[in-house]
Amino acid sequence: MSKSKVLLVDDDVELTDLLTDYLEQEGFDVTVAHDGREGIAKALSGQHDVAVLDVMMPQMSGIEVLKHIRSTSRMPVLMLTAKGDDIDRIVGLELGADDYIPKPCTPRELVARIRAILRRTQPADAGDKSAQPISVGLLTIWPEQRRAEWQGKPLELTSTEFNLLEVLARNAGRVVSKNELSELGLGRPLARFDRSIDVHLSSVRRKLGTLADGRSCVQTVFRQGYQFIKE
Repeated sequence: MSKSKVLLVDDDVELTDLLTDYLEQEGFDVTVAHDGREGIAKALSGQHDVAVLDVMMPQMSGIEVLKHIRSTSRMPVLMLTAKGDDIDRIVGLELGADDYIPKPCTPRELVARIRAILRRTQPADAGDKSAQPISVGLLTIWPEQRRAEWQGKPLELTSTEFNLLEVLARNAGRVVSKNELSELGLGRPLARFDRSIDVHLSSVRRKLGTLADGRSCVQTVFRQGYQFIKE
């Protein structure tokens, strides 16, 4: 079985050395970039399964690096953000980051987040019933191909957006709590004051547009969660 390939983009040499040692001990193949331009080049090489990207870097910030990556690539990106910095966190998610983890973080926590992302982005077994196409109204999802169409046209989704939309589509007509969406879509429990689900689903709404009556098919149910409505 081949090792999952992780790209670390951070200007902190001491930290990347520490994380590289730990990740390699956990069975990952690690590549490091210490500045934004090098990180972009390696991220767009198509040789990595997931990127771990620090927001605070000199010359080119992680936010700028993410913009470049998302312009041509849908590879999963996990952002390292300063603890309590909600602005960078939300901007990163709005630009297509799959998840974030506040610094300082433990190597063990980082490994858990990476594994959660990789689990959710692996193509499903075509023989599994859960891999069969899901059709709800104007939406069709092929889980085994991680591909979706809306009104017969391809939907360009990040890996986390795909995960969340798949969960809602499988439960169309039922309200799905944010806790359940976080567990199934992000692969982790929902943290207090965590707005990740809201930001991701806001992006999904923009990409889907509205139904004939002007409503979004992804509805917020106050204090309960989200629901994919059936036409």
